[in-house]
Amino acid sequence: MSALQDLEQALQAAIGPVLPGMQPVVRSLIIAVVARGHVLVQGVPGLGKTLLAKSLAAALGGRFKRIQGTSDLMPADILGTHVFDARSQEFVFRPGPLFADVVLFDEVNRAAPRTQSALLEAMEERQVSLEREQFALPQDFLVIATQNPREFEGTYPLPESQLDRFMLRIALTYPAPQTETEVLRRYADVAPAAPPAVQACITREALQAARAAAGDVHASPEVAAYVLALARASREHAQLSLGLSTRGALALLRAACLWAGLNGAAFVTADDVKAVAVEAMAHRVVLSADAVLAGIGEGEVVARILAQVPAPR
Repeated sequence: MSALQDLEQALQAAIGPVLPGMQPVVRSLIIAVVARGHVLVQGVPGLGKTLLAKSLAAALGGRFKRIQGTSDLMPADILGTHVFDARSQEFVFRPGPLFADVVLFDEVNRAAPRTQSALLEAMEERQVSLEREQFALPQDFLVIATQNPREFEGTYPLPESQLDRFMLRIALTYPAPQTETEVLRRYADVAPAAPPAVQACITREALQAARAAAGDVHASPEVAAYVLALARASREHAQLSLGLSTRGALALLRAACLWAGLNGAAFVTADDVKAVAVEAMAHRVVLSADAVLAGIGEGEVVARILAQVPAPR
């Protein structure tokens, strides 16, 4: 097995006992982690979004911070601020929880737009600008954000510019009956114990080796042209008012390379692109007014684009 497959095996073994039935979701998280992308986990309350994010953070090790999205959360609450030090008689910077290796932003769409926009520079440039100074974030800085469906009470829609900075949006749906039965068996005690702690199992060296293995996966010019054709089709689609950005096309190609590498392949095919297309594209496109009124979802439109654009052999 390659270093990339070894990484997946270790993370699946660490998270599986805590969250049964999450193997496909964990694979998507691995793709984002190796590609240094950020992840948006979406689903109704009670499906394990927060536990999933905390478990991944624990398995990756490093410094972990959690931010709870609320309507009164201010940018300084997550970025940090300058405070006066009586000893030195000068203002010094006190970093906020964003200065960590893994940041869990729980219910990010409950934070006000002003606070959401404070994440833009951090997620893209891995730095924070305050008081005319730039403060670097950790090299492997990762944001795992969870959000409730937009129609839920007390939520704000995430701006398109922020959604575009998430490499993948993972949708958590209700588990299969056998999985839900296993969850009840494990956690149905009247006085439930805490879920088993996930131990750090991924070293920085293992992560670097996985990235090197992913770099060996070849994407042909034909596959790259197919990704760009999907992007152009989304920009011209009648049911979309905003199509895939160049950043989105790059994220789609990177995700396809990692999907192929996790399957042990040395090159990317159109099927690899299709396997990750919904998670890489759906949150980046904006539906037209007619599509919204018709009750059509972004994922449905992406599926139609995949069916319409010819795939290379």
